[in-house]
Amino acid sequence: MPRRSRIDTTGALHHIMVRGIEKGTIFRNDSDRDEFLRRFGKILQDTKTPCYAWALIPNHFHLLLRTGNMPISTIMGRLLTGYALWFNRTHRRHGHLFQNRFKSILCQEDTYLLELVRYIHLNPIRAKLVKDVDELSQYPYCGHGALMGKFKNHWQDTEWVLGMFRKKLGEARRSYKNFVVAGISKGKRQDLTGGGLVRSAGGWEGVKTLREEGVYQKNDDRILGDGDFVERVLSSAEEAMEKRYSSQFIRQPGTENRREQGGVFSRNLIT
Repeated sequence: MPRRSRIDTTGALHHIMVRGIEKGTIFRNDSDRDEFLRRFGKILQDTKTPCYAWALIPNHFHLLLRTGNMPISTIMGRLLTGYALWFNRTHRRHGHLFQNRFKSILCQEDTYLLELVRYIHLNPIRAKLVKDVDELSQYPYCGHGALMGKFKNHWQDTEWVLGMFRKKLGEARRSYKNFVVAGISKGKRQDLTGGGLVRSAGGWEGVKTLREEGVYQKNDDRILGDGDFVERVLSSAEEAMEKRYSSQFIRQPGTENRREQGGVFSRNLIT
């Protein structure tokens, strides 16, 4: 079955997950992590791509990005290709570093942004890289420390996240920390790692409730959000594709319909 196109558009919120091939290590030491972050930060700043959350684990990483001036697929292509070449050269290895394509879920912001920030930033605790939230604040390879004021990442948008808790910085950080602590007991949340009806409804119980109430929602495994949100995203994607193809064919005297090179909408919406 052919893989489906990614959905993207300016302003879209994406939960991105990348794993090492065959669950292999992609960060062997702090030098690897520092090089990855150097490349990551430069790309984000060059393309004005907001980043709200991130965490590096030895064999995978999570990112929460908003599409800026460049499609997410282009951002990730540059990041993964450049880092893999550097990693292979540095560690004298050959072959693929990452498992398949990166996973990207387009998320409904008002429902999931803060939940995803918390889920992503708790990854080092779940992976037992740090023991608690206080230690997490001192861990340099996760965005939590920057939100708590322990680190300064110029490419990480801490103001947007903290502004959703309180207006005053100190109060915002305390509220954010309490929110993160409350999430520890929730464990690994499968509902935040993909799209589709089951995750968007909060699990099978949510699906059952919707069916009992006679509610049928549009769903797509590339999107995490309610039926109305999914409908809007897919409608926008379809409209953009129609514009793309209608603008790619032109009629010239004495020639067949000729397809123009490129496609703005293909690069900005479906990748």
